[in-house]
Amino acid sequence: MKSKIYESFSQEDTFALGTALAEKSRPGDIIVLNGDLGVGKTVFVKGFGKGLSIEEPISSPTFAILKIYESGSLPLYHFDVYRIAELEEMEEIGYEDYFYGKGVTVIEWAALIEEILPEERTIVTIEKDLEKGMNYRKIVVEWSET
Repeated sequence: MKSKIYESFSQEDTFALGTALAEKSRPGDIIVLNGDLGVGKTVFVKGFGKGLSIEEPISSPTFAILKIYESGSLPLYHFDVYRIAELEEMEEIGYEDYFYGKGVTVIEWAALIEEILPEERTIVTIEKDLEKGMNYRKIVVEWSET
């Protein structure tokens, strides 16, 4: 895996990184988002949506598990699996249609469904470092070299 570290000093920086990564996306890409509550995962996804030219507001699908945005250059399938108790719930949603579909899949809390994640994916980890400020985030992006 290759990796690159980005520093974010504001929500705008995190948003802009999401936008930049989306502009390089291809159908079938899977982006896994790791990070504690409140680190900016949804801000990143909002920026990602902008990079796909999605005009509608993007919000966290915490209670819905999946939100689909089809108005952009590619469909965006935004999963938040924080509330998934059993992998069968993902099967009921029909996750494979999204993971292997025509759009880009972004998954928050993906460690909870690790067993069904494709090996080929981009991992984005967002961490706070309070010594560098309340708004500082270290964002590590990892991807396969293929």
